[in-house]
Amino acid sequence: MTDPVRSGGGFWRSLRSGGINSALSSMRGAQTAQQMAFIRSQMKDNRRPEELGTPLDELEVIVFDLETTGFNHQHGDEILSFGAIKVVGNHVLESETFHMIVNSGVRVPPVITELTGISQKMVDDAPPLMEGLHDFMAFVGGRVLVAHAAAHDRGFLNAALWKTSKVRLTHRLLDTMMLAQRLYPELRDFSLDELLRHKGIPVEGRHHALSDASMTARLWANYIREIQHRGYAETLGDMYVYLSEA
Repeated sequence: MTDPVRSGGGFWRSLRSGGINSALSSMRGAQTAQQMAFIRSQMKDNRRPEELGTPLDELEVIVFDLETTGFNHQHGDEILSFGAIKVVGNHVLESETFHMIVNSGVRVPPVITELTGISQKMVDDAPPLMEGLHDFMAFVGGRVLVAHAAAHDRGFLNAALWKTSKVRLTHRLLDTMMLAQRLYPELRDFSLDELLRHKGIPVEGRHHALSDASMTARLWANYIREIQHRGYAETLGDMYVYLSEA
């Protein structure tokens, strides 16, 4: 076995030359490089044409939600937490979830703490954004993503991915709000709260990323059943055609 001290590895070389702080920085740098490489690898081959033939009964999706410091990533708002849950067909897998608070390096406005329950101390003690993105993308894998009012979440994810890894999201992303607009055009309000009430899904723990993702997942499962019942779509490709029809 190679002796790590003699091998000249980054940690030991930094420890000898610069002390423990330099060595720890070397380890963090190596970890960040590995996380970046993983995230970049996750952005490949996520739009395979054959996936469009997946029956809706077998379709695996990750329904997710983000809590953020505000509503505009272009003006410096950042991700505070990730919440996600797996759904297969119309079955929400309550045991397969992901939740993580992250430190994106910005202050948490008091109004956001009041809304989400995420305090500055919670963020200060949380792992960095890169680690959160790495773990979230590991949970997602190559699955289709689902969110409510998905443009908001896509914008923040793309900003974070570009900031940390110089890549953009390549996963397929479906929007429960768009589905509701196609299924129930007579409704006047397509907010998550109103759509949950429309389907009789209890509104609990709003503005907590995992709670919101779980409620959105129940909404998604309900819409999948409704689409199948009406005969509008049998596969993922059919779903895209249905959504594209005026």
